[in-house]
Amino acid sequence: MPKAAATKRGSKETKRRTKKDPNAPKRGLSAYMFFANEQRENVREENPGVSFGQVGKILGERWKALSEKQRAPYEAKAAADKKRYEDEKQAYNAQNDDESS
Repeated sequence: MPKAAATKRGSKETKRRTKKDPNAPKRGLSAYMFFANEQRENVREENPGVSFGQVGKILGERWKALSEKQRAPYEAKAAADKKRYEDEKQAYNAQNDDESS
């Protein structure tokens, strides 16, 4: 039986993560992620040569500058995606319960 890796202090053992099921449903995107996916190309066109990290900073600044009214469409997309994830997760769990019995 292999030994578990010890931490620096040597008093605790680390736990190994289990492999994630590739058939499991993907988590829903946040409102910010819908906004970022939509605006990323615009930021790159407006700022040629900007680094990946800088694109993220610019997107974050733009997101913070949006009003609640401007964020509403992204919030709606996020809510719909969350519902999709919950439905798929429920179906996935029901399928796994059937197979394990």
